[in-house]
Amino acid sequence: MMLQFEFLLRLIIAGICGVLIGYERKSRMKEAGVRTHFVVAVGASLMMVVSKYGFDDILGKDGVGLDPSRIAAQVVSGVSFLGAGMIFLQRQTVKGLTTAAGVWTTAGIGLALGSGLYTIGVGVTLLILVGQKMLHRQFRWLSAPKSEQLILRIENEPDMMGAIQRTLLSRNISILNFHAEKMDKDESEIELSMLVKLPGSYPAAELLSLIQEIQGVKAVEMQ
Repeated sequence: MMLQFEFLLRLIIAGICGVLIGYERKSRMKEAGVRTHFVVAVGASLMMVVSKYGFDDILGKDGVGLDPSRIAAQVVSGVSFLGAGMIFLQRQTVKGLTTAAGVWTTAGIGLALGSGLYTIGVGVTLLILVGQKMLHRQFRWLSAPKSEQLILRIENEPDMMGAIQRTLLSRNISILNFHAEKMDKDESEIELSMLVKLPGSYPAAELLSLIQEIQGVKAVEMQ
């Protein structure tokens, strides 16, 4: 009975670690939040406990041979499918990769705690939290080009596209691809979808202000 209370303690610690990682994701308005990470961590920890200790009563019997790692291995595969459902393509931009990887790692933390590796499980939780906080800050040595998806409603004028391109190039912003089509009700306006590449040091928030200053731009939205 005391051993089962220890197993329950492992599940509780796994749940706490899952909540911490989930809160960090939820605070950034990501797809999977506190509840998802909590359930994944506790579930993975439970499966690990069952995988290691759930068959003790039949071990040693004639003709019985068990691999205690099989259930844990299936958790890794199963959570991979769960993570794949969080990845989606939005206007040629892939989103949800970090969240999917976070859920997969949370399952690993649950497995570690379920097997009794408290130091590793808690240590990886702290490592993930610190890493996410640090890597979301602006470090010049980590600056890299970023891409943003823009939806513009512009006047149907001959040089509008050229004016937009010149304005962007003046800030070293390049257009990766674009698609334009006339508005259904009003052919004097065009809806323009653009994927642009920003320099690593250029704040994405200033991009909207830059676009809005262009004469002939009626509305702009960042996806």
